[in-house]
Amino acid sequence: MPKKKSPGMPVQKILRKIRPEWIEHVGRDLARGMEVRAGFEQQLDRFFDLLEQSVTTGDPAWMDSILLDWAKSSTETNLEEGLYHVSFIINRMIALTIQVANETLTKQQSIDMLAAIIPVYTYGLGVVARYEMETRVAHISDEMQRVQKQLERIDRSKSAFISVAAHELKTPLTLIEGYASMMDDLARDARDNSMGKLLTGVNIGIGRLRTIIDDMIDVSMIDNNLLRLNFQPAQLGQIVDVLRKEIEPVMQSRSLRVESAEFEGSRQWIYVDTQRITQAIRNVINNAVKYTPDNGTITISGRMLPGFIEIVVVDTGIGISQENQSIIFEKFGQVGSVGLHSSGKTKFKGGGPGLGLSIARGILEAHGGAIWVESPGYDEKAFPGSTFHILIPARTESADPEMTRLFDTLEKKFKPNVETNTPTHNTAS
Repeated sequence: MPKKKSPGMPVQKILRKIRPEWIEHVGRDLARGMEVRAGFEQQLDRFFDLLEQSVTTGDPAWMDSILLDWAKSSTETNLEEGLYHVSFIINRMIALTIQVANETLTKQQSIDMLAAIIPVYTYGLGVVARYEMETRVAHISDEMQRVQKQLERIDRSKSAFISVAAHELKTPLTLIEGYASMMDDLARDARDNSMGKLLTGVNIGIGRLRTIIDDMIDVSMIDNNLLRLNFQPAQLGQIVDVLRKEIEPVMQSRSLRVESAEFEGSRQWIYVDTQRITQAIRNVINNAVKYTPDNGTITISGRMLPGFIEIVVVDTGIGISQENQSIIFEKFGQVGSVGLHSSGKTKFKGGGPGLGLSIARGILEAHGGAIWVESPGYDEKAFPGSTFHILIPARTESADPEMTRLFDTLEKKFKPNVETNTPTHNTAS
């Protein structure tokens, strides 16, 4: 009659048998491989107690308390460097447990014990991995919020600097203008032509400086939501005509050609801040002039859209790369060489403070409009050009009843003269 197979050693006894060896191996290995806090062996004792409890009850949730305590102990450095050190500890414990089992147990005892505790280890890995990932995500979110707040502080500081600098510069500039004017009067009395030429240069510099200061003040007002609009009846076609005549001298000096034509909505009366809208469109046209080489062409057209009138400014210039098509509308969004700054508003590739398009966007957004650019890319040989789209709300009502009556009168008076197919106006050198 065959012998009955003797029952194997219970897993609980196997665990008690390997416990001293396990604690020694794990403690020594992890202490060598990482910086370990005081009392680490006591933590290993606690871990092993809970491991036994999990095996005995068949419920690995007994491990939660120590696993979460360890996971919560992640240092700021661990989080910043993306180190998941508790997951590493559990994985290392699995390897060391297998090693201890092979050294101290029979083959069958090793199989029985590992079959009982590997599921507990696997459960533990899932717990700490999930917690460490959540902690890592929370840390990244906190860091992003901190960086965002820092960027907001920097932006506020930059806006404050612009505002203070612009107003502080305006006072001495006024004094310089006054003295230059008096010197000009004296030079005329003395009929000193050489002094007159020098003063002309001074006045040109003063004018350029005043433009920059005014732009800085405008940017400061836009940043702080202080831009006030004075809505009046206006025709966008009339504004374009004024600007086209304004740039004629520059166009002739650089052999540039500007083309504009009547378009649907160009003679429609709408409510806008005429001065500000003119400023915005001027800045866009000046930008086109600046980045279009001599003998190039700038085309100004438009169309009616539901609730809006769109003005389109197309140039045959050097174009704008995809990555810079949003940057150019930011403050100081100058994408060229810094060495070219203040070299002129209309000189080819001339620099500037990089405020013109930012101001244009601020003015248009204050009206409820928008601006964007399209360009195949940047190329100083092929000259792919750029297309700027200016969207202006076709506002036909005013909060001021008197202004509304004036608007109605103008619309009735000029409506018979509206034409949509008038000949194209060209300006060339």
